[in-house]
Amino acid sequence: MTSPYVLELDGIAKSFGPVRALDGVNFRLRPGEIHALAGENGAGKSTLMKVVDGIVQADQGRMLLDGSEARFTSPLEAQKAGIGFVHQEIALCPDATVAENVCMAKINASRSFFVNYRKVRQDAMKVLHLLADIDPDAMLGDLSISNQQVVEIAKALTLDCRILIMDEPTAALTERETDALFRIMYQLKKRGIAIIFISHRMAEVFEHCDHVTVMRDGRYVMDSPVTDTTPEQIVNALVGREMTHMYPRKLAGPAGNAILTVDRVSDGQRVFDASFTLCKGEILGIAGLIGAGRSELVQTVCGLRKRVSGDVALNGQSLSPRSYSDAVDSGLVYLSEDRKGAGVFLDLSIAQNVSALKLPQVSTPLGMMDRKKEVCQAKRLTDDLNLKSGGMDDPVSSLSGGNQQKVGDCQAADGGAGCHYP
Repeated sequence: MTSPYVLELDGIAKSFGPVRALDGVNFRLRPGEIHALAGENGAGKSTLMKVVDGIVQADQGRMLLDGSEARFTSPLEAQKAGIGFVHQEIALCPDATVAENVCMAKINASRSFFVNYRKVRQDAMKVLHLLADIDPDAMLGDLSISNQQVVEIAKALTLDCRILIMDEPTAALTERETDALFRIMYQLKKRGIAIIFISHRMAEVFEHCDHVTVMRDGRYVMDSPVTDTTPEQIVNALVGREMTHMYPRKLAGPAGNAILTVDRVSDGQRVFDASFTLCKGEILGIAGLIGAGRSELVQTVCGLRKRVSGDVALNGQSLSPRSYSDAVDSGLVYLSEDRKGAGVFLDLSIAQNVSALKLPQVSTPLGMMDRKKEVCQAKRLTDDLNLKSGGMDDPVSSLSGGNQQKVGDCQAADGGAGCHYP
């Protein structure tokens, strides 16, 4: 009998050392279905998809494609079986052009000793123009993280796949690019291609997805057609309890005193005459299209980019950091959108990452590292964020993407009491 599912996962389990990342997960995917996979950071979503893609091997359980058991030992094997994966973490070559990255799978599969770069450029343009206006001849490393994400999506769309896994593909996209992506997803759906769509955004799940599976703490906890559930039910399944208040109550009256004042700041390249004021107890959002200079603005404020004009005041005192460490010492910390490139040290331990911004806090009077103090501090901060790990000595590279993000958050929190986070 032919299976109604293109993909079935039964009892998938995976451990990394003492950490149980997946614990008996079940999952079903039908052809031509957009299936949302939801869960908090560290719930196991990306790890489960890496099992499907052959990046990691399950310890237990089985995977079936079209009713037949399958097991992949590499992403190349999965790709040959018709599985495409748009990773949340950029998996491209920064020293190659945009066109070469988009068509990399085709180039690798070719048996020719020569590359027809004119055709590579043409093929890349066919996909890129559907998503964004990106120069195919540009070096990938020169693009912003958001535009690199667009290239990652374009690369996956060149594959002749039956199953397309998309791990939070809209996180760094503009509204226009997001709309273009969903139009392409609908076209793929009409062709019978099944899409696994990992997202934290309830609006995307309910507007564009047919089915939703929720994971929590490495376990499957909910599976339902989208039309048979509500955002509240999904959120309750995500956190394991009924949520009566989704967000903290906003300020009812005027904000407190000004903490951070930015007056006509410029970096001479991307930021010009930018001003804002951040007050005590306030969450200030900085919005803009890709390339508008949002990240560059806060990087300039924090000393990560050179400020050529303008004034910055923190708690009423003029702030002119000569380096990022000066800003940290003043209580101003930046959390990068590029977690792996600029957020954490993958080869260092969790404890070493958490203490990286404030080494004196975990040092002896003679300047030697106090390992006990470093581990205790890291344990206290990571417990607050429910970090999943085997211990504070585990390298950050061994953690899931969500847990790596938590380490970065703890690193910033350790930057000093009363930090302000651009």
